[in-house]
Amino acid sequence: MFQLGCASRVCFKNEILSGLTVALALVPEAVAFAFVAGVEPLVGLYAAFMVGLLAAIFGGRPGMISGATGAMAVVMVSLVAVHGVEYLFAAVVLTGIIQISAGLLRLGKYIRMVPYPVMLGFVNGLAIVIFLAQLQHFQVELPDGSSEWMRGQALWIMLGLIALTMAIMHFLPKLTGAFPAALAAIIVVSLLVLGLDINTKTVGDLASIEGGLPDFHIPNVPLNWETLKIVFPYAVILAAVGLIESLLTLSLIDDVTNSRGRGNRECVGQGIANTVTGFFGGMGGCAMIGQSMINVNSGGRQRLSGIAAALFLLGFILFASGLIEKIPMAALVGVMFMVVLATFEWSSLRIMGRIPRTDAFVLILVSAVTVMTDLAIAVVIGVIVSALAFAWEHARHINVKASDEGDGTRVYELNGPLFFGSVKNFLDLFNPQEDPDEVIVEFQNSRVVDHSAIEAIDNLADKYIRAGKRLHLRHLSPECRQLLKKAGNLVEVNVMEDPNYHVADDALA
Repeated sequence: MFQLGCASRVCFKNEILSGLTVALALVPEAVAFAFVAGVEPLVGLYAAFMVGLLAAIFGGRPGMISGATGAMAVVMVSLVAVHGVEYLFAAVVLTGIIQISAGLLRLGKYIRMVPYPVMLGFVNGLAIVIFLAQLQHFQVELPDGSSEWMRGQALWIMLGLIALTMAIMHFLPKLTGAFPAALAAIIVVSLLVLGLDINTKTVGDLASIEGGLPDFHIPNVPLNWETLKIVFPYAVILAAVGLIESLLTLSLIDDVTNSRGRGNRECVGQGIANTVTGFFGGMGGCAMIGQSMINVNSGGRQRLSGIAAALFLLGFILFASGLIEKIPMAALVGVMFMVVLATFEWSSLRIMGRIPRTDAFVLILVSAVTVMTDLAIAVVIGVIVSALAFAWEHARHINVKASDEGDGTRVYELNGPLFFGSVKNFLDLFNPQEDPDEVIVEFQNSRVVDHSAIEAIDNLADKYIRAGKRLHLRHLSPECRQLLKKAGNLVEVNVMEDPNYHVADDALA
């Protein structure tokens, strides 16, 4: 079930160093998302450690990094504010159970239904969100508790160190691939700041990351129906947000690494991680696209890198908090800016004028909604809009070609799919009052897609029966013929050339 995935010393070195790089980038993110959720920094750090470790072991995508995320943190805010952190832990446990159930029910496969424009919008929107999240580090806190934007020398120092970090990450891989560029940039900039005693914002300015091992802790909430009514809605939303972000990130890493992860196993892995995290005082989490891209670009492609990142993070909390707190934020911001540049699909800007307008609209819409609300809402809206656009486009394709035979029978040759979106146009194509007594509808060039289509055919048969005329339907699927009960013996079906297909109808499954 579990393999580290490394068979050589070079692989082990790359995975360990990549994990160290990711761990350094995880610290400020976990602290920031803990503040977003309204909990203590250690609650976010414990979540980053436990979710990262267990998802790396049990998940379905080697090389993908999980931890505390902003997408889930914004859902937690109201629960923590109204009911307290213990209810959050209970919700995280229930979130994990729901995610495990989704994996066991093999629901992960439905991520394939996400259209490519939605995927592009998700990636671009998330890149923008990562960029905007870094802007808070350009603010300084005032004595009265308020904050203002950096100015003067402090701003120029920050920008200079960020530029140096990005330059190292850009040029070092051109010289050697033996050492992760992101880790090298963090080390160089940190040594420069410490050696020259440069006054700039550090990780320690966010919060102290010192702590002990997480303790097993059953959420201190009443085990009754009222508690379930409080936490269940949050758990469902957290589970959905976590799985959507994790599975879409899995698809992205699949594309980058030219390999394939296992979606259902990832659902179970995320569920195990969140269930355990809830019992150890963590805020829960899911896959992190930014840290996953850092890991992959640094050479981490196996489970070992995710495990190493989690263990390094725990080591920081237990033994090296003072050292990690001295890392300049400029170095970590520079790393994340490079992640933004690598994550954003710049090709989507070039193809905008060459793809269908509907796809372009969906891409922009999903990006905008991701930035303004959250990922889950954006993806759901994108899928719905894409589905409606597809239905509208194909609803216009249905048409008939009418011809009269020598015996006075009129034949309507139907072309195009018949489904819920086209049934109204289908019914408008016929005029039972003016048609001759014998009418044949030829379905060989059409496909009956759903139950709405079957009902429309039944409705059309009723209209001809009421008009005192005979309606013959040819080349229908067996499922459709089975449900045409109202037409009774008046329906004639020629099965000699019936195409071999089946109706997508739950009633017949």
